Amino acid sequence: MIGLDTNVLARYYVADAGDADSEAQREAARRLIESGKPLSVCKTVLLELEWVMRGHYEFSPAQIQPVLRHLLAQPHIAIEDRANVERALAHYTKGLDFADALHHASYGDCQSMASFDDRRFARRAKRLGLIPVVSVPG
Repeated sequence: MIGLDTNVLARYYVADAGDADSEAQREAARRLIESGKPLSVCKTVLLELEWVMRGHYEFSPAQIQPVLRHLLAQPHIAIEDRANVERALAHYTKGLDFADALHHASYGDCQSMASFDDRRFARRAKRLGLIPVVSVPG
């Protein structure tokens, strides 16, 4: 099995107009990802991929969600903690930040989750009825 780094996935999913090195890397990423070889992607790589696509390439969540779905749909790619990643993606689709959604999904065995991010996270989580409940300490 081959573990994939964020930069390999970014080259595969983002058509970055650039130099010959970028084009060569894009082709190498395509060959590897489409090879059918057993591959693996950890949660931290998914988190970083979303951040790179949003922060560096300025993709919207509506543009990023299909990329994450496509990756999850590949039968030869093992996704670390797949059930929680899928749960996080569902919450991301409903408006949560992907990082917050992934953190929340990973705390499924907790009574609650504490966060000082009231406006963007705790209130949205409450509105969505997420469990565990997200509360603001104080």
